[in-house]
Amino acid sequence: VQLQASGGGMVQAGGSLRLSCVGSGGTFSRYVMGWFRQAPGKEREFVATIGRGGASTGYADSVKGRFTISRDNAKNKVFLQMKSLKPEDTADYYCAAKESFTTTKKRNEYDFWGQGTQVTVSS
Repeated sequence: VQLQASGGGMVQAGGSLRLSCVGSGGTFSRYVMGWFRQAPGKEREFVATIGRGGASTGYADSVKGRFTISRDNAKNKVFLQMKSLKPEDTADYYCAAKESFTTTKKRNEYDFWGQGTQVTVSS
């Protein structure tokens, strides 16, 4: 499956952004989806994951209560709603897919990756 993320931009601290990721070339509902981010000079880190049907979700502690992952399998899309953004949320955000029944926070378990979309949060 090919993935394309979008929706990044510049926002002030406390603001909101909604990232989208569209999949093509595969049966989207077969994939567990995840969002990761990578700040300059840092490793790529887990942000959120969602199960195939959307009922199961998981979040990094740093974003819990502020970010919400969701999906629309009919449109082959996964979303990341980000609220109460902080400067430390500044990073390139990546969507990823894993053909599986179980969600995971482990970066190396994802098989397919989209290009990053840049999020910059100013103080």
